[in-house]
Parts: sequence; structure tokens; C-alpha cells
Amino acid sequence: MPLIDLPLAELASYRGRNPRPHDFDTYWERALAEMRGVDPQLELVPAKVETAFAECFHLYFTGVGGARVHAKYLRPRSPRPPGPALLEFHGYSGNSGDFAHKFGWVAQGFAVASLDCRGQGGLSEDLGGVRGTTQSGHIIRGLFDGPEALLYRQIFLDTAQLARIVMSFDEVDASRVAARGASQGGALTLACAALEPRVRRISPVYPFLSDYQRVWEMDLAKDAYQELRTFFRHHDPTHERVGEWFTRLGYIDVQHLASRIRADVLMAIGLMDTVCPPSSQFAAFNKIESPKEHVIFPDFAHEQLPGWADREWAFLSTL
Repeated sequence: MPLIDLPLAELASYRGRNPRPHDFDTYWERALAEMRGVDPQLELVPAKVETAFAECFHLYFTGVGGARVHAKYLRPRSPRPPGPALLEFHGYSGNSGDFAHKFGWVAQGFAVASLDCRGQGGLSEDLGGVRGTTQSGHIIRGLFDGPEALLYRQIFLDTAQLARIVMSFDEVDASRVAARGASQGGALTLACAALEPRVRRISPVYPFLSDYQRVWEMDLAKDAYQELRTFFRHHDPTHERVGEWFTRLGYIDVQHLASRIRADVLMAIGLMDTVCPPSSQFAAFNKIESPKEHVIFPDFAHEQLPGWADREWAFLSTL
């Protein structure tokens, strides 16, 4: 089998390269305290989508920093005891998708909440507010301004806040909440379960936002990680502060959040992935301490994985 990364035996024990800031845990405890202090000003607006079995809404809440954040929310129409819920997170620059694509989960008895990430392809607000560069992407947003200004700090907190909101609904059993997503969505699935440990079951697929320094050293700062190359070329062309930048990125590196996860985990990994290389994915997977399993696709890259949807359905739908 061709290799684009470490041999599988080495991937199984790989622990990541990107530095972990010394105050990482206190940083996220402060962030969570800020999130808990926000009045979400929740709003549910009926959507113009009708089915016999699902109610569909646009859900809005106020997140950290005052941004209004949007998610699509669906729930079974018939009255019933509190049941399971599914949180969905989309890929980089995308959006929460069509209501109709979520009907299968609602038919299975799930409430479904699909987040629109701030400033990407959906309806969530991005208030900006940083002094440094915002060119090219969201990983580097706020990098000049300090750890609290990093945009992915706010987006990670949005995932946890959405989980808390959904868990508070009368129709949801807070002990039966799952999360799923691929690429950026896979990273946000990990972040959500780490920051809201009541999430019970997760299925991340080739997660993004992990082990930035490893991606850089593999010369894969392209495609989704292109902004890292652009940032260094414009703002640190001789790498005088390279250690500082990667350490700061460590605050929003999902491998460092992974040990906080308490959910059961089923992760999909493609060994030919040059967008989110396998080692960056294993860096997160190997730090998860809760019950976990990975499904490896040796010949597949950052693409649709055959059979995965059925396997994911079997894992999540029985929650």
C-alpha cells in the first residue's frame, strides 16, 4: 500500500507535534465560564418546510462576543417522551445544509440541530473585531491579537452552547445526545464533546484543525490549510516567531481537547488523505480516553467513504 504519511504501526502511537500551551486547561475553563455567562436570547422561527412527521425551525442564539448564531433545528412532530438528539457540524466554508437531508434522523425519533459556523456559508453572524490580519481563512483569525481573539475559540464555544441549548429542550433526553461531522465538522464534533462532556456518542470523520505543526512540516499547508502558508509568507517570512505562532494555535488544536471527551467515539480515517493527513487525525484519536474505535479506509482520501453512512447510522441511531 502506498504511504503519504507514517506507517500504520507508528500512527497507532503517534501523539502529535503541535505545542500545547502551558495554560491550556485554564484557558478553556475561562472560555466556558464566559459562555455560561451569556444570555442566549433563544429564538425559534418556524421554517417554510412542511412534513407530516417533522417540525422545522431556524434556531438563533447569542454566542460569546455578542454574535447571533444560527442553526437549523428539527424535531418529531408527534408528542412523545423526551428522546435523543443529534448535533451536526459542517465542513470548512460550508453551511448546515437542507432540512430535507436530516429527515431520516427525525423519522428515527431524533431532534436534530445543525450549526452554521460564524462567517462561513450559512446565516451565523461574524462580528469581526480583531486588529490583526484576517486574510485567507479562519484558523489565523485573531492570531495577532492573542488567544482570546482566535475565531475558532468562539466557534468551538458555539458548538458547546448549542449542545447545552438542545439538552435543555423538553423533547430532548439530555443523556442521549450525539454529534457528527466531517473535516471541519469532524473537528467541531470533537470540540463539542470535549467542551460539553454530557455528549454521549460521536462520529467524527477525518477531522480538520488538528496538529497544525505536523501539517506544516509535511508541506501540506495547502487546500484547507493554505492560510498557514499565506500567514507565514506575509507575516513571518524568516520564521523568527514560528514557535510562538504554533503554540498560540495550540489553543484551538483539537488534539489537545481530546482527552476531555467522555463520549463513545467512532472515527473514520482515510490513509491517503492529503488535506487532513492521517497523522494529524491519529494525534487526536490517540489522546481520546473514552471508549473508541476507528474505521480505516486505506485507499481513500478526503472524500466520500463507501459504507460509512450505514456504519455511522448503526452506531448513532441506537442511542
